[in-house]
Amino acid sequence: MEKVQESVGGSHLSMNITRRQLLKITLAGGATGLAYAAGLLRPLTTRADWPNTAFAVKTEQDALAILYGDEEITSSDAIKIVVHDLVENGAVVPVKVTAETKNVESITILVEKNPYPLIASFELGPDSEGYVATRIKMGESSDIITVVRANGKLYSARKFVEVTEGGCGE
Repeated sequence: MEKVQESVGGSHLSMNITRRQLLKITLAGGATGLAYAAGLLRPLTTRADWPNTAFAVKTEQDALAILYGDEEITSSDAIKIVVHDLVENGAVVPVKVTAETKNVESITILVEKNPYPLIASFELGPDSEGYVATRIKMGESSDIITVVRANGKLYSARKFVEVTEGGCGE
């Protein structure tokens, strides 16, 4: 049984690895690299499907029409928007949205009077909780609107927030 030795900085390191183990490791690494190069393996990164047109429109209704078409959106008390009623700086407004229902697929946040009302749209995995927390900008006092897709249906909630100093201008 031969052992592989490596010289590092003048000192010899002895590793308990046989020639057969070294060949297995080398072949496994080569096969993985070949599979990746052939496109059989894909990196586990998320690539957002960015709805450019929805983020570019100037009204809440237009953004909702682009995102959801003519699907019916029902008001729901099961959606909780946690945000201060009065914020001094509209440039940084912490918002938490919780959907107290099962099978939440997405959560969308809009600010009615912002120059571009669509703030964020989160697509959630099948076993995810219906919860998101983020910081948003608000140009002036306005309603924050959330739309939640759960169980194949759309639900919404609104909360008015008073802003003393706007955070987003054109």
